[in-house]
Amino acid sequence: MKTLSVNRLGWKLLEKLCENPDFYGVKVQKADSGTTIVDAGVKAKGGLQAGRIITEICMGGCGKARITSRKYGKLELPSIFVHTDHPAIATLGSQYAGWQISEEGYFAIGSGPARALALKPKEIYREIGYRDDFNKAIVVLETEKFPPATLLERLVSDCKIPHENLVVILTPTTSVAGAVQVSGRIVETGIHKLRKLGLNPNTILYAWGCAPIPPIHPKFADAMARANDAILYGGTAYYTVEYEDEEELQKIVKNAPSNASKDYGKPFIETFKEANYDFYKIDPNLFAPAVLIINNIKTGRVFKAGKINVETLAKSFGL
Repeated sequence: MKTLSVNRLGWKLLEKLCENPDFYGVKVQKADSGTTIVDAGVKAKGGLQAGRIITEICMGGCGKARITSRKYGKLELPSIFVHTDHPAIATLGSQYAGWQISEEGYFAIGSGPARALALKPKEIYREIGYRDDFNKAIVVLETEKFPPATLLERLVSDCKIPHENLVVILTPTTSVAGAVQVSGRIVETGIHKLRKLGLNPNTILYAWGCAPIPPIHPKFADAMARANDAILYGGTAYYTVEYEDEEELQKIVKNAPSNASKDYGKPFIETFKEANYDFYKIDPNLFAPAVLIINNIKTGRVFKAGKINVETLAKSFGL
């Protein structure tokens, strides 16, 4: 499928971001190699607007995001609402944080349109039948440090483009922009879980989701934990699918929300500490929206599972 180019569409949004750095609170600079670095929270101020447009860039321009307000029990919290008419490409093909980056002691999680050029990871692109062939690339790094020159070399090599055509956006989880773009992954988190349970992502026709934007914490572990809890205990994801086996679909939906996990119920920071800060010791079934709703257009039926957990959300957010 080559009708949509996530890097081409994302580039249009990127130009908007780079042409208005003061408005978005970002700093745009050139590395010695010629790669453009957009700082959205390391040294730059960043903010809600930066987080919103970076969320759309992460979705390869195939989705929209807006900042809103939503009630979670008696709590009223800033939230991000995202929607897309191209769910598989926007999320698995672009937004999914599936690029584990390690270079000379530098660690970051990579996401965004550049993945569709580097094909990271390949099996996802085979599954959804998509790859991009644009001559420019954007990668979003969840990190608190500027990337080393050796990493920039690796990125252009993987994407098969010159340095001048690569843009790296930095979004620390401890920043407002970073927190916004993590909550903006609500639809992607649900699709990833549904895929693990056996649902073909290409059967998802439309999707929307909403999740609270967590309060910022200066410590990475706490900020990351709150960002996870925003989705695990406060996130709602809705999908319109075209599915033949409705009995199977019902079973998938039942096991899709975060409360299907044995590690469900505590703020993520507690679960993380109990696992000795090792992600691989945490039940992977936990990483899912609090609520999933699926509408099967084959029959018109709607299936829902999960619940918003206000108590754990409030505890995590220090409210």
